[in-house]
Amino acid sequence: MTSADVPPSLAVLRTLLALGVVLVMLATTGWTTVRHRPVAGPSMEAALAAWARERIADTPPPDPATAPPRTVAAWFAALGPARAESLAERHPFVVGNLDGAPPALRYRANRIGLTRALAAERPRVDDPRLSAEGRHEARRRVDRLRSLLTPGRRILAFDPTGTGRAAEVLGDLERARRVSVVVPGVDTHLLTFQKTNGRYTAPVGMAHALYEAERRTAPGARVAVIAWADYTAPARVGVDAATGRLAATGADRLVRLTEGLPGTARVALFCHSYGSVLCGIAAPRLPGRVTDLAVAGSPGMRVETAAELGTKARIWAMRDAEDWIADVPHLEVGGVGHGADPVAPEFGARLVSAAGAAGHSGYFEPGTESLGNFAAIGAGAFGRVVCARADSACHGGISGGAGI
Repeated sequence: MTSADVPPSLAVLRTLLALGVVLVMLATTGWTTVRHRPVAGPSMEAALAAWARERIADTPPPDPATAPPRTVAAWFAALGPARAESLAERHPFVVGNLDGAPPALRYRANRIGLTRALAAERPRVDDPRLSAEGRHEARRRVDRLRSLLTPGRRILAFDPTGTGRAAEVLGDLERARRVSVVVPGVDTHLLTFQKTNGRYTAPVGMAHALYEAERRTAPGARVAVIAWADYTAPARVGVDAATGRLAATGADRLVRLTEGLPGTARVALFCHSYGSVLCGIAAPRLPGRVTDLAVAGSPGMRVETAAELGTKARIWAMRDAEDWIADVPHLEVGGVGHGADPVAPEFGARLVSAAGAAGHSGYFEPGTESLGNFAAIGAGAFGRVVCARADSACHGGISGGAGI
């Protein structure tokens, strides 16, 4: 019996049953809507207000909320390096997060912003007005800010407000011919941007693993990888993770990032878990330079088929056999749920092997086929991609290898 043969009443019953499963999980596993607690320190709101008052030859600077990245890029090109450096010094929290601004200028601005955020955070470590938990969190933030200030790190975005957002570049973004962007899922914020334990479950570790794997896959190729945690992700697997609200806001930011990248490099997105929801929403608006979109451990992409994503980018999907996300109902009812399963054959994605990933969080572990496939896609070495099925169907319509 096909889905078309199912009586309408039975189809409705199945949908309600699946929705009931979601609601039971919400009620019994501690899934909740967790609001991000504000943290004292530099305010992006104040930084934006100061930026709006800025004048260059009686002309206001581009509005970060409305100016297209190409307009921002042209404005900085006309401004000249001396004035640009001065702006970065005076407005680091704006310049450091301004898509379209030169990457090197953003790195410099974010070092200034990180230094100021660290100075604001240090006194909180021993503040008697804070609870023991509050002082512990302050210590963790101090450690994170110090780490981000390590010489040589290229911080492309940094917003210290709330739980914090960040993005980091590995490689030479301005000279790269291929750029990979790692888009992570739930519980992504400043304190989880990188980890010592479970290194490859955090954005920085994921990006490092992918960058090194791409360089091994295509020696000599000019590649760069971005660890992109520059959106407000759901806190824990809760109601926010079951809806697309935060993904929609994050999708706007991801589109601006891809529009504002320098040069003409081809771009691949690697979207894990809830990050794949965000990528699905962003897909119709992504610029043509985004040629590949790969998802792993996806709860859905807010569509029923890959064709509905409305993008010319190749769509790749993988899921490990032990990934618990397979048990989440792949449907959308009243805004809850994220639609069809991207690894279902009828979805229409190119299905690739995730062998070795060992669950929901292991897709970027070195030595896994999942990471090897990501690296082959990111480097454009499509002949090295291992399909999920023996018929090599995932290679269909692709010719050549590293030159693609």
